[in-house]
Amino acid sequence: MENSNYLGKEKVGKLLRQFAVPCIFSLIISCLYNIVDQIFVGNGIGYLGNAATGVIFPITVVGWGLSLFFGDGAAAALSDSLGRGETKNIHRSVGNAILGSFFSGVAVIAIAYLWGNGLLRLIGATDANIQMAHDYGVIIFAMMPLAMTQNTLASIIRADGSPQYAMAAMLTGAVINIIGDPVAIFVLDMGIKGAAWATILGQLVSFLICAAYLARSKTFRMNAGSFKPSISLLKPVMALGTSSLLTQLSIVIITVVNNILLVRYGAQSVYGADIPLAAFVVIMKLFQIVLNIAIGIAAGAQPIVGYNYGARQYDRVRSLFKLMMKWTIVVGLVCTVLFEVLPGVFIQMFGSAEDPTYFDFAILCLRIYLSLILFTCAQKVCAIFLQSIGKAKAAAPLSILRDVLLIVFSLLIPAALGVTGIFWAAPIADILAILVTAGVMIHVWKELGQVNKTQGAAAEIQPSQQGAIITIAREHGSAGKRIGQLVAQRLSIPCYYKELVAIAAQESGLAQSFISGINSDENAVMRELYLTTDPVQRAITAQDGAIRQIADAGACVIIGRSADYVLRDYPDVVRIFIYAPKSYREKKVIEMYGDTPEAAKKSIARSDTARAAYYKSISGQEWGNPYNYELCVDASMGEDAAANLICDYISRRAAVR
Repeated sequence: MENSNYLGKEKVGKLLRQFAVPCIFSLIISCLYNIVDQIFVGNGIGYLGNAATGVIFPITVVGWGLSLFFGDGAAAALSDSLGRGETKNIHRSVGNAILGSFFSGVAVIAIAYLWGNGLLRLIGATDANIQMAHDYGVIIFAMMPLAMTQNTLASIIRADGSPQYAMAAMLTGAVINIIGDPVAIFVLDMGIKGAAWATILGQLVSFLICAAYLARSKTFRMNAGSFKPSISLLKPVMALGTSSLLTQLSIVIITVVNNILLVRYGAQSVYGADIPLAAFVVIMKLFQIVLNIAIGIAAGAQPIVGYNYGARQYDRVRSLFKLMMKWTIVVGLVCTVLFEVLPGVFIQMFGSAEDPTYFDFAILCLRIYLSLILFTCAQKVCAIFLQSIGKAKAAAPLSILRDVLLIVFSLLIPAALGVTGIFWAAPIADILAILVTAGVMIHVWKELGQVNKTQGAAAEIQPSQQGAIITIAREHGSAGKRIGQLVAQRLSIPCYYKELVAIAAQESGLAQSFISGINSDENAVMRELYLTTDPVQRAITAQDGAIRQIADAGACVIIGRSADYVLRDYPDVVRIFIYAPKSYREKKVIEMYGDTPEAAKKSIARSDTARAAYYKSISGQEWGNPYNYELCVDASMGEDAAANLICDYISRRAAVR
């Protein structure tokens, strides 16, 4: 509660600085390896060396994405488990995430080694750079399993409450790489192989530091059993890490498509195939640095935005968004001015003296490609903001909108403008993406200004005697809520439905309507992504805490909210599922809500799908599976008869016990 109050009351400017600065720093460190290699390779070997490392880059991003798939997923699962007080299997979730990351790395290098130069040519290698790409890649790939595991561990360490440790491990490796590159390239004269050896040495040291943390972790203890494979434990980890994987795969697709196009159209121009490819690699490194700063601002603000949105403090949410955009615009404008006024300085950082043609072409394309990077940053920040407030239906498409447009225009424009058309695709995509995003954000902004801020009715946990805690899951239209209320009346015990949500809201500071809506049918599009967003996960944790408090107070009936799973470790829980034939349920929905027959069918399908998805997301199990319940009741026998049957079962159960 202290942390929640802090997020809801401290000045938003101070909060943003505290959360965003470490996030920006971590993101910048994470991309230093490749950028440092690029700088020293460009100056020590030339633009062909930059082109060669650019060929290997998509493969390393695949590895990076897979490591985040398991790492960010495990971090989210760890945070969620801690919030719910479920610490028993944390060490096994961590162990399975580590195994998944390691063996994914083994798979990546197996494909890379077996495919060999054919893969390199497929993703953009030319006759002039393929040998250097091969020499660099063979060494880099060898460390992939451990480098990926290190990145996965870094995410887990941050979630375990030690972000400084994770940052120190990454920074140590980056420093080793920065020192090792000039020594290997210039002193030992190892060429591009030296850059690769310096990189994997830094990665190895970072891995060892992160691995050592497992012996001193705060919330879990690893042992041999932690690494026993378990699909059931790995599934929720992968579900929570999917968005991170998709983000990285979009980078891979863009890079590979552009590599292929640059080689194709470059070969038809006076510049040849290698100059455009090398220039693109350098420009993308500059683009990556600026974008990481913007993403760091938005990602750092996520927990603050998510909490205040869930608490319905919309004035603070609006203030946070304005502050996020202010700093994003400042960063974007400063970088745009620097890139347009001093492009040569940035190109020379990565080496250019050996070929004036390369230098002139790189300057021209840098000015074109990064001319509207302010729009890129603003658009990405808006997408992350929307994810922070649980609007996945808007956030997910917007997060990839610019990338999709970029690919489309990269394929179309060069047909008319030649190789430079590939670079013109970026500002055109930026304009269209920001226009669409602005339309969405105007609607959301108005919504934040108009919503009702009332919390709803208060509720409290009622005292009760010892006895059965009856959880009722039910199909939509089965009158399960009414049956549960009748059972509670006849057994003279409390019944919790909306009251549960009110208690969760009071305890957490989140809004009743927000908690109530997390398993509704309103988020049918990309529901799984919606359920993994930060504010939704916080609402789930608050709701689960309320369910346990209610159960601790004694005998009661709890309707819905996956209470049967939340209370799975409680000894006195009776799990009941209420179902009915569809024809019966359709009639009930028409009777209760005044729907048309067609609307009733759609309502039942949407609602049951939403409940099943929610149950699956938190339990990994199948909602409605009779093996998960003690008693399944057909409600078509009538509400009174169903309630009597349940009461009779409770009485007989108590007599036997």
